[in-house]
Amino acid sequence: MWTTLPRAGFDTETTGIDVFNDRLVTAAIVIQEGGREERYTWLADPGVPIPEAAAAVHGITTERARAEGRPAVEVLAEVADMLARHMAGGNPVVAYNASYDITLLESELARHGLPTLADRLGGEVYPVIDPYFLDRHVDRYRKGKRRLENLAAHYGVAPETFHDAEGDVLMTLRVLDRILEKYPAMAEAPIDVVINDQRKAYNEFMDFITRNKPNASSEPRGWPIAR
Repeated sequence: MWTTLPRAGFDTETTGIDVFNDRLVTAAIVIQEGGREERYTWLADPGVPIPEAAAAVHGITTERARAEGRPAVEVLAEVADMLARHMAGGNPVVAYNASYDITLLESELARHGLPTLADRLGGEVYPVIDPYFLDRHVDRYRKGKRRLENLAAHYGVAPETFHDAEGDVLMTLRVLDRILEKYPAMAEAPIDVVINDQRKAYNEFMDFITRNKPNASSEPRGWPIAR
């Protein structure tokens, strides 16, 4: 079963919501295997000012990033290397709304002249487990918002510090566990089936957005990498 494989939770905090042009500020990876857990966090100097609106969300100001952050190119290389080595063994990366974090990471790597995850893996960025779209697949008609904090409340997961990369990773992993407890067929299914179910849920959701939001058809689309 894919649920017995080592898994790497991944999250970022950034300068904004544009996956092609905004920059990484913090990143966290939490690797869980056989009851053991390793946590890794990074603070980068993105090389550009951090907008006040973004700093209000994650708490990292331009001044702090410049004073305490490492060069972005170093952080990006380390994050990508850790994720690629993990996935190269067939082990899943778990990310909430993965197309945001992974697309932004790919854009940043390319911007800095570094091999992307796709480059490092020789093609597809795989395997990725995304509790956001897994939840949309198993409970597609539930009303209400589906932000991470909403799913945490829905599945009875005690809150961490939201919009802190490490806290969001831990919350994401716990939400995934609760989804799999409630819907054991997802845990028992081959990982390729789960990934296809997530991609289908993503496409259905984006089709809905396109029908109901003006100009949505021009927005980047794709899971786990938007283009």
